[in-house]
Amino acid sequence: MFCRLAGPAAVALAAAGLLAAGHLDAQPAPPAKSPPVDFTKDVKPILDRHCVSCHGPEKQKGGLRLDRRADALRGGDSGKAIVAGNANDSYLLKLVSGADPDNVMPPRGERLTAAQVGVLRSWVEQGARWPDDGSAAANPADWWSLKPLTRPPVPTPPAAVAFPIRNPIDAYVLATLRTRNLSPSPEADRRTLIRRLSFDLIGLPPTPEEIDAFAADPAPDAYEKLVEKLLASPHFGERWARHWLDVVHFGETHGYDKDQPRPNAWPYRDYVIRAFNADKPYSRFVQEQIAGDVLFPGTADGFEALGFLSAGPWDFIGHVELPESKIDGRVARHLDRDDFVSNTVGSFLSLTAHCAQCHNHKFDPIPQEDYYRLQAVFAAIDRADRQYDPDPATGAKRTELTAKRSAAQERVSRIESAAKAKAGPELVELDKQIAAAKQPGARPAEHGYHSAIEAQPDRAKWVQVDLGETVALDRVVLRPCHDDFNSIGAGFGFPVRFKVEVSDDAAFARPALVADHTAADFPNPGLTAVRLPANGAKGRYVRLTATRLVSRMPTDYILAVSELEAIDAAGANRAAGKAATSLDSIEAAPRWRRSNLTDGKFPTGTATEDVTALTARRAKRFDDALAPADAVAWRAAVADRDGADLELRKLPPTQRTAYVGAVHTGSGNFVGTGTNAGRPRPIHLLPRGDVTKPGREVQPGPLSQLPGLPAAFDLPPNHREGDRRAALARWVTDSKNPLVWRSAANRVWQYHFGRGLVETPNDFGRMGALPTHPELLDWLAAELRDRDSLKHLHRLIVTSSTYRQGSATNAEYARADADNRFLWRQNRRKLEAEVVRDSILWAAGKLDRTMGGPSFRDFVVERPEHSPHYQYHLHNPNDPASHRRAVYRFVVRSKQQPFMAALDCADPSLAVDRRNQTITPQQALALLNNRLAVTMAGHLADRVRPLATDDTGRAAAAFRIATGRAPTPDERRSLGDYAAAHGLPAACRVVLNLNEFVFAD
Repeated sequence: MFCRLAGPAAVALAAAGLLAAGHLDAQPAPPAKSPPVDFTKDVKPILDRHCVSCHGPEKQKGGLRLDRRADALRGGDSGKAIVAGNANDSYLLKLVSGADPDNVMPPRGERLTAAQVGVLRSWVEQGARWPDDGSAAANPADWWSLKPLTRPPVPTPPAAVAFPIRNPIDAYVLATLRTRNLSPSPEADRRTLIRRLSFDLIGLPPTPEEIDAFAADPAPDAYEKLVEKLLASPHFGERWARHWLDVVHFGETHGYDKDQPRPNAWPYRDYVIRAFNADKPYSRFVQEQIAGDVLFPGTADGFEALGFLSAGPWDFIGHVELPESKIDGRVARHLDRDDFVSNTVGSFLSLTAHCAQCHNHKFDPIPQEDYYRLQAVFAAIDRADRQYDPDPATGAKRTELTAKRSAAQERVSRIESAAKAKAGPELVELDKQIAAAKQPGARPAEHGYHSAIEAQPDRAKWVQVDLGETVALDRVVLRPCHDDFNSIGAGFGFPVRFKVEVSDDAAFARPALVADHTAADFPNPGLTAVRLPANGAKGRYVRLTATRLVSRMPTDYILAVSELEAIDAAGANRAAGKAATSLDSIEAAPRWRRSNLTDGKFPTGTATEDVTALTARRAKRFDDALAPADAVAWRAAVADRDGADLELRKLPPTQRTAYVGAVHTGSGNFVGTGTNAGRPRPIHLLPRGDVTKPGREVQPGPLSQLPGLPAAFDLPPNHREGDRRAALARWVTDSKNPLVWRSAANRVWQYHFGRGLVETPNDFGRMGALPTHPELLDWLAAELRDRDSLKHLHRLIVTSSTYRQGSATNAEYARADADNRFLWRQNRRKLEAEVVRDSILWAAGKLDRTMGGPSFRDFVVERPEHSPHYQYHLHNPNDPASHRRAVYRFVVRSKQQPFMAALDCADPSLAVDRRNQTITPQQALALLNNRLAVTMAGHLADRVRPLATDDTGRAAAAFRIATGRAPTPDERRSLGDYAAAHGLPAACRVVLNLNEFVFAD
């Protein structure tokens, strides 16, 4: 086995993997590549991908190291692995080429192609030249994606060419095709073009009428007008937001074991839709997502964009149930910062910086220290729900009044501290007695009535009592609950806004109002009974309606009341023991049930008189301790504080809650990002990523090895937390940063052609693919940088002749370029899961185009309090709330929607830079048998029944709606026969399963 390489070197190389029992058929040595071979561009990527993991700086199996010239030419134990100028005597070439079937390298994984072996052979024959200083890593930044971005000259097309050169894209593509003896395809027909454009730009099919009108439009600019119409559509943002949400792995549950929901994640999704619709400058789009609160304070976009930082999975147990002092808690927070880093660098720069977590990046110029400097940028960030004002003016006023109140409270506290010191222990003792007096007394096991849990606070809930007869009421009394859940205690579940009514009909068609507290938030009463004068209002039924629920935990909202009393003029409680009904209820006896509302059992506190007397004594003692000047200052400060409170209550109650990154304060609380200085955790370099062995502390900074960009941030010693993110945001979007523009241009291209100019859109490093059209990519990137407009890029691409080509194949060209990498035709693409689902609803006439707001749920949740079970099979597909576009679907990480998953929907736990495209039997079965497909096929049948007099005509009408064309005579006959045999809904199911329905063209 080792006869061709004797001695210890052979044994060592075999053990290391440079020799192995052959499982690759021997093949003739490929011919040498005739053009000069550049080591950095041509050879090093091959060695990096296939060799240096075992023969590089960390390991040198068989004594061979292939990342440095001197070591490689020395050749390990044998000295014969590479012989400069002589490929035949270079044993490395025999191993990688398969010339010796018993010894093939690499022994496992992807083998070298014949073309790659030819590159190595040519390189060796040309002298195995390395960079001048002898190191393959001499200039690690000498890589195509890291080089400065300059606008390359546009190729000059031949004088006579049948391919219309509509913009520079066509000139670049044609020049590349001509070098490979390929020619572009003719333009597609108009029906194909309008369907392709509609699916690409808005994600919905055109109507048959729109197709006919476009096909008949004789205007020379008909196509361009269609492009402008679709770019201006509000559905454009919905379509392209879904692409971006894939990249940033946006989801609406945490993931991990306790996959709790994030009911307030949706504002980020709506922000992305708005940004694309408004053609927000791409530089600002990036900056807002990293540091919008700092760079654009007071704007709703600047705040909602921070949902980017919180888009990914999050370990509820590791963060909520484990403190940072525990190893697992530290690991969870380390992984969270890793997600911030990988999401930011991967999404915006297409680099794999997270690969430097344990050591220097093995392939790209990213030192391990750079990775931890990026972690330090996010060292103060945690994840939390935060309230904010969508209206900037209201937000500014709230900020001003809050600052005024804080300043006044600081003056109050300073004067009171001095008074307490002067008064001695008596004042402190009175404070203790008052606090003790406010503690709850009796707490029966029967807590009260508890509504079902809601994901949003603005879901109305009602509960009512039947008094048995019409009664004139003096007052209605609401007794609050006490529950230790989530450390809430007194006032648990008491509504934030509510009204109380009486009526003689149980449906409350003609109610009489007792109390209305729906215009402003009602302060939590603790355990104090809320007495509402009824002034003789008459009725048999008394109803409490909560119009704004209270938070039970950050992810859900409820109504809970311990007792409802209806007191008549004689002082009798006419509700005692009477029957209660409600919109819904959690029946968990004895603690919670409807009957508890009138059982006479409720938690009590110390007598109000005791608290009042103690408070009066404390006030007198406090006044005695104040000097006259201090008394005046204290009253002024209290007046300022209370005045600010009053003005804050007058502000519109429009604060919205969003799930965003919030600043860590070290205490488990959260403060405003960028406006109040959080305390960033110290970040240490971790050898091999081990949190138990922290090395030296590092300071925040960017990637240090990118040519032309600063290697450090210019931050003052006492900078705020937000200054770190702002510095990173500016660095990422610097006009000299070539990666941000190349990355975005490549992503836009990919979604129009099915494959990027770089096939690895999240990896522009040495382990990623090389661009097929490097000059075109740079021209597009420069155009994006200079115009700062994504819609401009879309317009250029879809109006090009390259995009407008037909997708018919050519056997000769397919042999030369089977994957159509050089774009001699348009790619035939299967529609994504969301587009298929939306098109089914659209064809059935059930698509609800309402935009924005909380996501709809196409599942039922079981066990919501612990580890939710998301049950899709229990959802009713006829629920109109679920008929909105799929971009508004509540996205669960732990359990994907089965129908969507079968159609290759993105996994929200992963950053999906390019979706899989598969064609499987399961997809056909899902389109035939899924409850949504079956239900919508029935609605499609209902839609077409009035359009024809028999099922053949109706099935033909369904076909035309679904495909945009009339069926051929044979298709019409087959559909009619099937409808006659199995019914019209079954024929509609067939129509919705056609290839023509689920492919763009």
